[in-house]
Amino acid sequence: MVSREAAIARAVAHIDAGALQADLARRVAIPTESQNPQRAADLVRYLVEELRPTFERLGFVCTILHEPTRARAPFLFAERIEDPNATTVLGYGHGDVIRGLDAAWDPGLSPWAMTERGDRWYGRGIADNKGQHSINLAGMAAVIETRGRLNFNAKWLIEMGEEVGSPGLRELFTAHKNLLAADVLIASDGPRLNKDRPTIFLGSRGGYSFDLWIDAREGAHHSGNWGGLLSNPGIQLAHALASVVGPTGRIRVSEWVPHGIPDAVRRVLADCDLDIGPDAPAIDPNWGEPGLTSPEKVFGWCSLEVLAYETGTPATPVNAIPPRAWARCQLRYVVGIDPVRILPALREHLDRHGFTMVQIAPAPDEAFVATRLDLDSPWVSWAVDSIARTTKKKPAILPNLGGSLPNDAFTDILGLPTIWVPHSYPGCSQHASNEHLPVSIAREGLAMMAGLYWDLGEQGAPARSTRRSHIMKPCPD
Repeated sequence: MVSREAAIARAVAHIDAGALQADLARRVAIPTESQNPQRAADLVRYLVEELRPTFERLGFVCTILHEPTRARAPFLFAERIEDPNATTVLGYGHGDVIRGLDAAWDPGLSPWAMTERGDRWYGRGIADNKGQHSINLAGMAAVIETRGRLNFNAKWLIEMGEEVGSPGLRELFTAHKNLLAADVLIASDGPRLNKDRPTIFLGSRGGYSFDLWIDAREGAHHSGNWGGLLSNPGIQLAHALASVVGPTGRIRVSEWVPHGIPDAVRRVLADCDLDIGPDAPAIDPNWGEPGLTSPEKVFGWCSLEVLAYETGTPATPVNAIPPRAWARCQLRYVVGIDPVRILPALREHLDRHGFTMVQIAPAPDEAFVATRLDLDSPWVSWAVDSIARTTKKKPAILPNLGGSLPNDAFTDILGLPTIWVPHSYPGCSQHASNEHLPVSIAREGLAMMAGLYWDLGEQGAPARSTRRSHIMKPCPD
């Protein structure tokens, strides 16, 4: 039978027959650690030997693209053009993962072997992002197999450097804007609001990491002979940080604080309950910006974290005043914060508070720009209606992910509305040991994506004239 229900049933059968498990077992077994230079060949192998044949079986024409100036690995571009005048959808995924952390996994588990225990599949990349783009590919395959065609054009871009900040991605997009031209991005990454509720998010918070340090003098000096005479950079840097963020995590740099939360954002977040499961840490209710709900703090506001702090010799403390102190910090910020002003605003703040001795510099990590699709975009209501029809659940709408993605490459360079449909949840341990994906989420994800891709081929999809409209810019021009 050629119907939406038949396509969804075919997608779900992919998991019931063990086909999705087999796909993921092969993909997880390829150790695509982009942070490990010794895995360079595996990054290429994942694209060439694993994903390219998968796309080609679905009728896609594949090209390996290279960005020679910054990218550490090539990109896979795949396209299936059925009608040049039809809607064109861009898909995205990343095949690289963070380091396996092999020794930290529970007995019987390995980052490079997919293992099923109860309702969970374990393995590095199973949630971030191999499992997610595998679900989307299987959903698209189900539509092709059921209807015989998509009734829209599909393009895909798979990168192998997202976990190191997507170096070269923006340069590649700039060089190949015509090749990547589309009407919308529909992709999957990051977590749902919680395990049981389908979710869409429309952008991501920006992420900017930077270092602060004080070089007081050459060498350490005996604390008995010099204590009270020499400044201690560890103490000074602690006070400098305390001027930047208060004792309850409230940001004190004025240019890092949004001018309120838009009413539309407040409305959708009022329907979002951060029920993230029994394995998650307890939320500290008094941490962060006062007067905000927990969802507003994560999805509608900015946060500053001290990721690392070092002074002296922490492993072997000695009775000496250290000559240096250093900290790595990260600002997660929302639309409305000017990324160009992040470090200058910090410099001015520190100088005003008497911390001229503190030096600052951007960290080597890639920076991500904050983005957010306008909640009034017809693509939002279309995606919500499609998912609700499939799951019989009301999806959560997040204006942006709490974390960071290279979403600005799609919005600012390609000019696309962006709809993200995550197939994971906050407790998936995606950057830790024991990374896993609940089978129930995978099953529901297959059904949702088959429904979305089916609906894209119907008349109910948003008109192509909406392209390049309803996109909220990351910051004022």
